[in-house]
Amino acid sequence: MDSWKRRTALYVVGLIGVMLGFTLVYDYGMSAFDGRPRTFLEALQVVVETFTTTGYGSDAKWESPEMLLLVTVMDLTGVVLIFLALPALLFPLFEEAISTNVPTTVKNDIEDHVVICRYTPRGETLVGELDAWGVDHVVVESDRERATDLYEDGHRVIHADPQSVEGLRNAGLADARALVADAADEVNTSIVLTAREVDDSVSTVSVVEEPDRERYHDLAGADHVVSPRRLLGESLAGKVTTSVSTAVGDTIEIGQDFDIAELPIHRGSDLVGRTLADSKIREESGVNVIGAWFQGEFESPPSPEAILDNGTVLLVAGREEQLQRLKDMTLSSVRQFGHGETVVVGYGEVGRTTARALDRAGIDYTVLDHEDKPGVDVVGDATEPDELRAAGIADARTVVLALSDDTDTEFATLVVGDLNPDVEIIARAEQTENVQKMYRAGADYVLSLATISGRMLASTILADEQVISMDEQVEIVRTAADKLAGQTLGQARVRARTGCTVVAVERNGDVITDVGPDVHVAEGDDLVVAGTDDSVDRFRAIFD
Repeated sequence: MDSWKRRTALYVVGLIGVMLGFTLVYDYGMSAFDGRPRTFLEALQVVVETFTTTGYGSDAKWESPEMLLLVTVMDLTGVVLIFLALPALLFPLFEEAISTNVPTTVKNDIEDHVVICRYTPRGETLVGELDAWGVDHVVVESDRERATDLYEDGHRVIHADPQSVEGLRNAGLADARALVADAADEVNTSIVLTAREVDDSVSTVSVVEEPDRERYHDLAGADHVVSPRRLLGESLAGKVTTSVSTAVGDTIEIGQDFDIAELPIHRGSDLVGRTLADSKIREESGVNVIGAWFQGEFESPPSPEAILDNGTVLLVAGREEQLQRLKDMTLSSVRQFGHGETVVVGYGEVGRTTARALDRAGIDYTVLDHEDKPGVDVVGDATEPDELRAAGIADARTVVLALSDDTDTEFATLVVGDLNPDVEIIARAEQTENVQKMYRAGADYVLSLATISGRMLASTILADEQVISMDEQVEIVRTAADKLAGQTLGQARVRARTGCTVVAVERNGDVITDVGPDVHVAEGDDLVVAGTDDSVDRFRAIFD
């Protein structure tokens, strides 16, 4: 709107100047060439009539060629200035009048919310996590078009500058539980400084793209500084070293020596190709399978007929020794780490973090990158077969694709799979929507930077909650479930009716973790239940 006002002002000033200029020339020409002098006002009237094509009054005919040429030029100039200017000036005004009116301030009824400064792909994951936990949020977006799109999509958003005191006050920062600065590094430090000026007591979380700039976010006053790329590199390396961990943070502790964890099934595991029912996971390891991700799609509970594949990630609950037994089952029966076995493709921040984690685990690796810099073993293009061969792809058991461009990652996945059909491909995706394409290209395991970043932010903000889902919220609750008293879990058909998994029973201060369909629920028992938000709601509605 401000730009439209400036254009309009310049246009009006220019139009007046042109018309006054033609008036003076017309006045002179009528005296010099036609011998019919006109007053200044009469000349101005003719110019206005010519520009607006409303008629010429008494001066409808000119005798000299000079005046005919002048009037012709005035006609053309009038058409250009009056009619061709309409799309640039009036049409935007009409569009502004009928377009969506994005709020510039939040209502007074919102409090204990999260202020999200700018909306990015990781912000989309964060919003999903906040919605799942019932935490209000407001997005502060300075780009009007982006703010309009978000508003029309149903988001609570205001059009304001997050670097301004007024913008953050309009977002209700004084009543918020936290602020997330999620723009460029320099902008984020400015947002944090502004937030400190508005209300120094509100917790601030700043996202840093370049980890070496983390200190400056601390100096700006950020309470928490998160580095998603570093976490992504560690997570990718974690899939190589096969550590038992959740994608964000450590395992979730339910009771003493009883955890919930994510475990990926690796290429070459005896579980690959078997159905969940045939896998005998519960019988052989003792864990409860709460859910599973099949090529990035979450199912809870998973179907007994679901086929387990390399890259399937199990969400399980059990004691430490049970989780260890299942971890052994998920590994390749012939997998032995050796020299040159792992190839890291891409040596940016994610690739460097992956390499450092592999160093700590004592795993040899080869690094391929397009730039010749310290730490790079082979310089080349990740999409060129010959250069991948030079990095040892043909003899590798695992390839970590840590490229920043999703298109390159997809193509490299196809090339690597063609060069070595038996290799395990662990890939990094920049955008969540490209995860499925990478699975279709042949990747065994894909981690999205946007997803893991959003979950990392949610885990930081929801410090009192347990955020463990990859792209869908899994909720863990303790409930009395009085209506279950006197029944076994199998008789009540808990899982079939609700989709929830009972992972533990608390009875007289003890935690019973060996929970199967024959477990009898006694009066006064508390159940630890895991499932998606909808399934937990169904459980409460039926059994509470």
